[in-house]
Order: sequence, then structure tokens, then C-alpha cells
Amino acid sequence: MNRRYTSAEYLRAVEYLRDEVPDCAVTTDVIAGFCGETEAEHRETLAFCERAAFARMHVFPFSVRSGTKAASMPGQLPKAVKDARAKELIALGKRLAEQYLASRIGSVVEVLVESDGGGYSGNYIRVQTDAPEGEIVRIRLDGFKGETAFGTRVS
Repeated sequence: MNRRYTSAEYLRAVEYLRDEVPDCAVTTDVIAGFCGETEAEHRETLAFCERAAFARMHVFPFSVRSGTKAASMPGQLPKAVKDARAKELIALGKRLAEQYLASRIGSVVEVLVESDGGGYSGNYIRVQTDAPEGEIVRIRLDGFKGETAFGTRVS
């Protein structure tokens, strides 16, 4: 993908960030099944994401876009392979997101309340609350269901 850094350098940067901002949420986008991706490379991606312990992963299978360099690259993978790899990555992302949310239980976050009865904390946790729209409220996180946390307002 022509990145100017290695996965080891990236992981060191994530470790540094977490040392400096312990409750930060490190997220990522992952393309599953890029041209020429081997099964071994896919396994490396899974292991890398596990080590990075992403708080959230947006996963999507590679798709050809006309006029792009990748559209004419050799090693285009079958749709079934791309979809299966994406499914594995999505499952990993869900597990990592749950681990991140579980690690935040008991913490207090500020939430900007949106129109639907919830909002996001500064570290990108979706929090359900009955506070009025437009308010910034402090919430002690008591639990979560799926990707949404819930808790108790604190002053």
C-alpha cells in the first residue's frame, strides 16, 4: 500500500500514544483482500490488529475502482475470498471494540448529547443518555451493549 512506515514503527507510535493519553481510542480502516494478498499476509493483518488492540475497526472488502492503479494489478482475489477475510476481520474488530469498552467501565467521560438520546465522548465512545440535546454531560460508564455504552450522570 506504499506506506512510508513499517508495522513495527506504527505499533511503537501506538504504544507511545497510549503512554501519553491512556484512554485514547485508536481506530483504523482495513481493506480485506487487496490484490495479491496471500493467506499468510491476511493472518499477519489479523495478528497486527490484535497487537494494536484497536478500539474500533472499519473493515471492507477490496473492490475494483475503474481508472485506479489497483484495477489493473495482477492477483485480483475472488469475491468469496475477500468476503470471508472481511468477515474474519469484522469479528476481530467487534471483539477488540468490546475489550476497549470493557476497559473503560467505571471511567467518567464527557458526552456531547445529540438528537437521538446519545452522543460521543472525546475518545469516541458512543454513550446513550437521557440528557437534553446539545448539552455536554459527564457520565460514569456502567456498562455497554453492542457498541453503545450507558451509565450514570455525575456532576
